[in-house]
Amino acid sequence: MPSGEYDPETVEAKWQDRWVEENLYAYEGDAENPDTAFSIDSPPPTVSGSLHWGHVYGFTLQDFVARFNRMCGKDVFFPFGYDDNGIASERLAEDELDVRHQDYERREFQRLTQEVCAEYEAEFTEKMQSLGISIDWNQTYQTISPRVKRISQLSFLDLHEQGREYRQRAPAIWCPECETAISQVETEDDERPSHFHDIAFEVVETGGDPPEGADVETFTISTTRPELLPACVAVFVHPDDDENEYLVGGEAEVPLFGQTVPILEDERVDMETGSGVVMCCTFGDQTDIEWYQAHDLDLRLAIDESGTLTDVAGEYEGLSADEAREAIVEDLDDAGALLDRWAITHTVNVHERCGTGVEFLVKEQWYVELLDKTDEYLQAGREMDWYPEKMFTRYRNWIEGLQWDWAISRQRSSGIPFPVWYCADCDAVVLAEKADLPVDPLSDDPPVDTCPECGHDEFVPEDDVLDTWATSSLTPLINAGWDWDDEAEEYTFENPELYQFDLRPQGHDIISFWLFHTVVKCYEHTGEVPFDSVMINGMVLDENREKMSKSKGNIVAPDEVVSKFPVDAARYWAAGSAVGDDLPYSEKGLRAGEKLLRKLWNASKLVESLTAEAPDPDSVDHDDLRELDRWLLASLDREIERLTDRFENREFSKARDGLRGFFWHTFCDDYLEVAKQRVRDGGDEAAAYTLSVAHRRFLKLFSPILAHATEELWHDMHDTDTSVHRSGWPEPLGIDADVEAGETAMAVVGALRKYKSDTKLSMNAELDRVEVWGEVSGFEADISGVMHVDELEILEERPAVESVVTGVDLDYSLVGPEFGSQVADIDDGIEAGDYEVVDGELHVADVALDPEMFEIEEERQYLGDGEMIEADGAIVIVHHESET
Repeated sequence: MPSGEYDPETVEAKWQDRWVEENLYAYEGDAENPDTAFSIDSPPPTVSGSLHWGHVYGFTLQDFVARFNRMCGKDVFFPFGYDDNGIASERLAEDELDVRHQDYERREFQRLTQEVCAEYEAEFTEKMQSLGISIDWNQTYQTISPRVKRISQLSFLDLHEQGREYRQRAPAIWCPECETAISQVETEDDERPSHFHDIAFEVVETGGDPPEGADVETFTISTTRPELLPACVAVFVHPDDDENEYLVGGEAEVPLFGQTVPILEDERVDMETGSGVVMCCTFGDQTDIEWYQAHDLDLRLAIDESGTLTDVAGEYEGLSADEAREAIVEDLDDAGALLDRWAITHTVNVHERCGTGVEFLVKEQWYVELLDKTDEYLQAGREMDWYPEKMFTRYRNWIEGLQWDWAISRQRSSGIPFPVWYCADCDAVVLAEKADLPVDPLSDDPPVDTCPECGHDEFVPEDDVLDTWATSSLTPLINAGWDWDDEAEEYTFENPELYQFDLRPQGHDIISFWLFHTVVKCYEHTGEVPFDSVMINGMVLDENREKMSKSKGNIVAPDEVVSKFPVDAARYWAAGSAVGDDLPYSEKGLRAGEKLLRKLWNASKLVESLTAEAPDPDSVDHDDLRELDRWLLASLDREIERLTDRFENREFSKARDGLRGFFWHTFCDDYLEVAKQRVRDGGDEAAAYTLSVAHRRFLKLFSPILAHATEELWHDMHDTDTSVHRSGWPEPLGIDADVEAGETAMAVVGALRKYKSDTKLSMNAELDRVEVWGEVSGFEADISGVMHVDELEILEERPAVESVVTGVDLDYSLVGPEFGSQVADIDDGIEAGDYEVVDGELHVADVALDPEMFEIEEERQYLGDGEMIEADGAIVIVHHESET
């Protein structure tokens, strides 16, 4: 039996250990009966530091789904991954060890990175277990492990065989800080201070006759990036720009650097910005790249991989982009070519990992083709159920805004190698054999001795690695055991019953990263959409509703929270927002969870003291129960149906709040107060049975959210052998009862309880006579018994209740300006009751007030004997000796 105060620290640690030791949440796996599986493609957290509240929140929501479906009889597959093969883990190792990856041979640096990551991965495991997340710890993986390397390299080979990949020397989005190519999805916009510069270009030759009075010697270019002047290869004018039309077909000289460039026309010029004449540099932005490709322009790369200027920049070679900008601006000014300079704030494209402004460099890169199939990927998204539905819009917007194919090459050390070599003579691509995977071309030999194209016998290994998202996007295939079967000569699944996955849970911030790329990869490899449904959670904010970040100093660590509050209180808090909405961290919400835990614990102690002699459930005929007992169980049936629907639709907040209200008020405040008296006064077996049955069902209903407390109470009170989390979700009992009459009767009991409290009577005080108007048929004895009513009479006619005017509330902001010195007389007339309302106007003190100037205050009064109390539609009249 539960005793004393609830001790969450002891209880929670005990069950966390037992759940893991007993493998309680292990996936059994039955390929013959795929309908029994419920598979979750849980997000593998990036190993870039310690877990934060965002991880806690997201995994707790996933756990609600896992526990609910497990209770419903599903064989739940709930894995855990560690995403440790990308830039984030590499930067973690560099920071922790104070080294640079460029200073090590790749395998050596990967070994160092894995050693650093191993410490954080052990911490991840400990944290997830200490939060009661019901993960199957037999189903874990690292994205840098040999098995995952093999799957990732198989993916590359399969897409290559399908013609969905290509290698090309082309402009790539480049991070100078990380010194690697990145994909469009890894960039974000950031507002930053900058300057606009008006720079004079000299006209070498015009393409036509200038308009009368035009300055044919120079024209003005407005730019935020004067450091790109050495990379300028053309100047563009819009075809509709009549003022500058004469320049088209001519040539101009770039100031300071002296190269002569053509003046061309293109509709992509923004005529509203600056002079309407725009320089094209290789490369400043996406438009420069489009112009370069469309007009077959020269290539002048002025910025290198580390963000410093190249020899194209002449005397500015070796300067960083920022240093070069200031030096070039100063020299333009000295040369008389800087016409103006003013401060602005503008949007800069930055690498989301490090916040560095990106550049565009021409590099040899591998790409996955996307742009030709965006309609198919959009349709694939439509085939999944979205929780909430509004998040599909973000997926659609991302696809509709795509401008680039997916660049999957990375110039880093920590990552999965491309299974590729190149002929040293003709550059032909040589791919690894599927049976040999995983391979590392830097240390493994190619599968051929001579080039299949030209017969040359020397090869160059690919030293780039795959983008981390190229592996993370394979998590459904990793979890389901996708591999190449040599004998069958086809791709197969080790656990085919898992695919398609029932649920993809994730944050809304990585819809374009993880979700989109997973749909692409899985769709191309299997021809199917990878998920039946997607559950998108929001972000955790601080108590001021601002995003948590280290720079702001507003991060709350999970350890800090669970050292002050029970884990179940944190789980209660996590259920407090609609899925998809951001959730502010709230100690008030955590305290509310604590309060509910105490209520559940104390109510359970009371229930056990009342049900020690409860009859065997199999011996009870529900028809023999009293009306109030049937009412509670029938009401609980309705709550079970409602709660089941809420969980199935991922409406955790509504599920939590509805169940809490029903348990606290309907069960504890209403039924338990009646039942305890029946048991204590007369050993009522029907009440004891009802309490026992209801309590078992409440523990099951609360168990997905309050995982630890319900397990402790279940073992103490109901079943020492079986976990509450394996006990089965309760089905409605189908008991027939007048639920509305029961609710009215409980409202009457509540009204009488309040009456006694207001009149300072004890709850055991006798009430002489009570009259009730309202449908409480069958519940009379319960009302009388619990509230100690000597005589209870059910009225057939509604008591005479009238609305009586108790005063007039004036709007003095209107009355004062209108009536001035008469306001005092108006107040006196109202206080004396010397007024009347005629046709909506208030007549008092010889004036008439318009309707908007006043409000009549009314009160419902009972004009008969006794004291009237209204109770949710019912009317209660109390007759008691102390009143006379």
